[in-house]
Amino acid sequence: MTLRATTWQTVGPFFKIGLAWLYRDDLAAADVVGERVEITGRVFDGDGNSVPDAVLELWQANSRGKYAHPEDDQNKTLDKNFSGFGRIATDDQGRFHFTTVKPGQVPAPESSSKSGLTLAPLQAPHINVSVCTRGLLRRLVTRIYFPDESANATDFALLQVDPTRRSTLIAKRSASSTSKFDWDIVLQGPNETVFFDI
Repeated sequence: MTLRATTWQTVGPFFKIGLAWLYRDDLAAADVVGERVEITGRVFDGDGNSVPDAVLELWQANSRGKYAHPEDDQNKTLDKNFSGFGRIATDDQGRFHFTTVKPGQVPAPESSSKSGLTLAPLQAPHINVSVCTRGLLRRLVTRIYFPDESANATDFALLQVDPTRRSTLIAKRSASSTSKFDWDIVLQGPNETVFFDI
């Protein structure tokens, strides 16, 4: 006899049981190099309801455009005060908040091309985001881009996305501060955030 998950069996919500010690919503130590930014938002389901038990994992380059990972062999300086990784949970209203530094540009994959166009060798500044929540057997992967970045126009990933949906990936600058941004995640429906197959 083999045990297999059926369509009604879902993952979680187990994220708060024994995992809270792994949460980290401040990716940047006080003396980290770069422009400090704050991002807030909410996670919504397809009906517009808040998702109170989601966990987001964040992965990004430092302000110089280098990942703290052995496979990043660029000749750029690592920042000893910046790991580039964070994990945050939504609250009862589906809200999340984290602080970090604005990432620098990293190289685009060598195979990135669309319709024969030559794209920029560097990606626009972005933060990689994985979403885990009940009902998902696999994480969802998306990105946060920053507004008013000229590199957005030539970023290989953004150019793969229908122009009418690109706004779901670009954070909005807060009216209260130039270093604060708002960015929501919608899991399904007409305003669904763009998710990438990886």
